[in-house]
Amino acid sequence: MSRAVTVDQAVTEAAEVLAGAGTVTLLAHLDPDADALGSALALGIALHRRGAVVQVSFARPDAAPESLAPLDVEGLLVPAPLVNPAPEVLVSCDAAEPGRLGSLARLLDTAGRTVMLDHHATNPGFGDVQVLDPQVEATVVLAHRVLVAMGAPIDPDVARCLYAGLVTDTRGFRTAGPAAHRLAAELVEAGADPEPLTRALMDSHPFAWFEGLGGALERAVLEPSGLLYTTIPLADVRRYRPEEIDSVVEVLRTAAEAEVVASVMQVEENRWRVSLRSTGRVDVAAIATALGGGGHAMAAGFTREGTEEEVLAAIRTALAA
Repeated sequence: MSRAVTVDQAVTEAAEVLAGAGTVTLLAHLDPDADALGSALALGIALHRRGAVVQVSFARPDAAPESLAPLDVEGLLVPAPLVNPAPEVLVSCDAAEPGRLGSLARLLDTAGRTVMLDHHATNPGFGDVQVLDPQVEATVVLAHRVLVAMGAPIDPDVARCLYAGLVTDTRGFRTAGPAAHRLAAELVEAGADPEPLTRALMDSHPFAWFEGLGGALERAVLEPSGLLYTTIPLADVRRYRPEEIDSVVEVLRTAAEAEVVASVMQVEENRWRVSLRSTGRVDVAAIATALGGGGHAMAAGFTREGTEEEVLAAIRTALAA
């Protein structure tokens, strides 16, 4: 049986499970981005309006990124400690493996049914219903397929959530295929307004951030191997919004000489979160997987204990391999 048929069957089964559920909890991954939270909120809004009791959450941080909070038009987001400990149906959105759900991964064992929606090639597969398709550009594409299979209307609020995930995961449609462009057009027709939505997500930063960005660029190092990296100290990680911290790697990736770009963020005294980007010749998902993470061939990441030099050494070793 082909992958396309398998995904179609999983979409149908997921739609049936969700359409018949009275209570649903939808989880985004740790440090949620627009694809994870957009998928969860798009499904959550539609289910809420069909009469289901819905919660949307994530294990870390304590609140949604400022740029994504306006997508929660129905007030479905709840802090992790208040999540139903045994939901009727649990939906994991954009988590490449159970560990990406953090402390809320425990719900995979307590929920009545579990549904997983994801597009990471490194995903090993988990959950009762696995809607997994590495061929699509973003998890919101799969969320849209499930909504269509449910017969749920794609209204402006749902369309904005889906568009947010699509435009960010394709880097402003730079990596989007024809189907993603067609979906974008459909979402715009449904009420998603690209300019203000994209500006808030990708093109808006507080003035104070430019000092932090300047420091990150000043610390940037280009090595003969083609690895370009910078480190972001704990003080800056705590001072600035996640949107700003995550944007550093996107600035660095514009360097013409770089083959692999790494943003090495200090999240605890001896703990680092690394975002990797590739120009295409190097599969950074393989590097991230070797170091305990995962992702896509051109965008991946991992978290690792150790000193700054130990983390950088691990990247160099994985890149050389």
